[in-house]
Amino acid sequence: MQKQLVITVTGNDRVGIVDDVTKIILAYQANVDASRMARLGGEFAMLMLISVADEHRVALAESLNGLRSQGFELAIRPTEQSSAQNFVGWHSYQIDVRGADHEGIIHEVAHRLAKQGASVETIDTGTEDAPFGGLRLFTMTATVLAPPGLSAAALQDELDMIGDKLNVDITVEALSD
Repeated sequence: MQKQLVITVTGNDRVGIVDDVTKIILAYQANVDASRMARLGGEFAMLMLISVADEHRVALAESLNGLRSQGFELAIRPTEQSSAQNFVGWHSYQIDVRGADHEGIIHEVAHRLAKQGASVETIDTGTEDAPFGGLRLFTMTATVLAPPGLSAAALQDELDMIGDKLNVDITVEALSD
């Protein structure tokens, strides 16, 4: 029987990290079902959902623990299948935020989403130089699941209030259900 595990690995960036980790995963006939990997401020972070046969799970975890001796931090967590059932019938929206960078943007948007009952699926953020004026621009793309009673228009209205307060543009787009 296959088990799913969420694995996070973080440590100093160097050539070959992805190769080393995926070699261990493959050695136990496990599969990477989904992943996000990025270099953040000189550190490399990996977040993976893997499937592994139950009989290989303990040996895989022991082998991955060997990464700690190389200075990596590691977390392995089994998934709970029942949590996906909680969002049946919910709507998927993409939220895009763009504006002058300053503290609190992520929190304010996430707080408003939570107050509306929306669940964050993914958030990707970054900063870039503005084309004029020497400012830093903040960008955020999020995918959220919203309860059946929360329309894209209602969510847009809620987020427009935050956008005005934060001086950022926020757009909401319905994704295919």
